[in-house]
Amino acid sequence: MASSLEFVEYAAGQLAGAGTITWKRMFGEYGLYCNGLFFAVICDNQLFVKPTEAGLRLGPDLPQAPPYNGAKEHFLLEDLEDRDWLAEFATATCRELAANQKPKKPKEAKTAKAAPLKAAAFDYKKEYKEFYLPKRQPGLIEVPPMQFAAVRGQGDPNQEGGEYKQAVGWLYAVAYAIKMSKLGQRQIQGYFDFVVPPLEGLWWQEEGSGLDLAHKERFQWWALIRLPEFVSEADFAWAVAQAAKKSVPRERVQLLQYTEGLCVQCLHLGPYDTEPATLAAMQEFAAAQGLAPDLTAGRYHHEIYLSDPRRCKPENLKTVIRIPLKRI
Repeated sequence: MASSLEFVEYAAGQLAGAGTITWKRMFGEYGLYCNGLFFAVICDNQLFVKPTEAGLRLGPDLPQAPPYNGAKEHFLLEDLEDRDWLAEFATATCRELAANQKPKKPKEAKTAKAAPLKAAAFDYKKEYKEFYLPKRQPGLIEVPPMQFAAVRGQGDPNQEGGEYKQAVGWLYAVAYAIKMSKLGQRQIQGYFDFVVPPLEGLWWQEEGSGLDLAHKERFQWWALIRLPEFVSEADFAWAVAQAAKKSVPRERVQLLQYTEGLCVQCLHLGPYDTEPATLAAMQEFAAAQGLAPDLTAGRYHHEIYLSDPRRCKPENLKTVIRIPLKRI
């Protein structure tokens, strides 16, 4: 399956410290360029960097794998959270690649070869559009039980270097450990390749059922990433142990089973601070159905983040908002 543009933009943003990162479509996937130099490819939402001696010195333990059938092995960068290290790695790689470049020969016409077929990774957003791609008008939905990698915390999610931003990094480290287990010795029963689902959040404030956006420092939250059904408690514990090697605190990341039930759901377009207008429309719609928000213990204001705010203009942010309901 072709990589998502969302992942390509995210990877490019994480590598931006090395220079100007651009990309081009290549047989359904993407080639990455740093200051015009081709140095990496993205296949199946995974970042593969050309092998160099400099890369081996900086990442002696990095896994190596071919990005597609018939390709040479590349460094597979699973953890894209440390932007400083990524910039150092990409800079060293490109410096060596540039030094080893051969003089260009006159171009000859070539016949493009078809890209090798690959098994498609399961994409929850595409397979379950009713949960991840709702309409911009409120609607009712019954949400079944799901399981998540989860971190519980409190405080302003926008705080630079704050607890929430740390939690997001921990969750991706665990989710990618499970996804990339296919390249290691861990054999997970029932495993199938999957695209890591988008970040989600459950939000509330202790002093009331609503969310006071003027006092984000009072937010209580669960940061979440959905996990496939095949992930057992033992598999999850293994993934957390793998992530702990990258300084993820084992005691903070949990396997959470969450049942939402009947909810009103809507796609919000725009900045997070303009959500109250969307929430008002959702509550009005629910009331017309004889329903009201049910934000009692264990049921929360739920958001799913389809856009990366670091790479997207505020007015273009897409967020799924979900509120649990009860009969009036």
